Amino acid sequence: MRKDSATLNKRASSKAGSRSKAEPASAQQMQNYLAKLPASQRTQLLKLRDAIHSAAPEAVESFGYGMPAFALDGKNFIWFGAWKNHISFYPISEATRRALTHEVAGYDTSGKGTIRFRSDENLPASLIAKLVKARIAELP
Repeated sequence: MRKDSATLNKRASSKAGSRSKAEPASAQQMQNYLAKLPASQRTQLLKLRDAIHSAAPEAVESFGYGMPAFALDGKNFIWFGAWKNHISFYPISEATRRALTHEVAGYDTSGKGTIRFRSDENLPASLIAKLVKARIAELP
């Protein structure tokens, strides 16, 4: 019997630690997630996804916490999602935010490791690559 995404997300959410166990993403899961979005946000998320793939070609697409994610060694390390007025990229650490202060200065960030890109602006592929590589360097 195939588990539905709500069951998988609940299971992923219950994992302890900063990296949840990765649930492999199916093409259908990604299509379902993207289908719910306006065209502009869908385009932005696809660009973000491509930038992550370029920066971490060894990473595997997955889902966690109800969002698209990327995993290394079977554990999620990056999540991303679309919201009403922005695209979010999770997580970035305080150390990474400090190291890239000048580059993230124009973006909304939170203390919990989120950087938000406005839906109506171009995504900064070079910044995303730096964030992905910095996140990989932080992994245990």
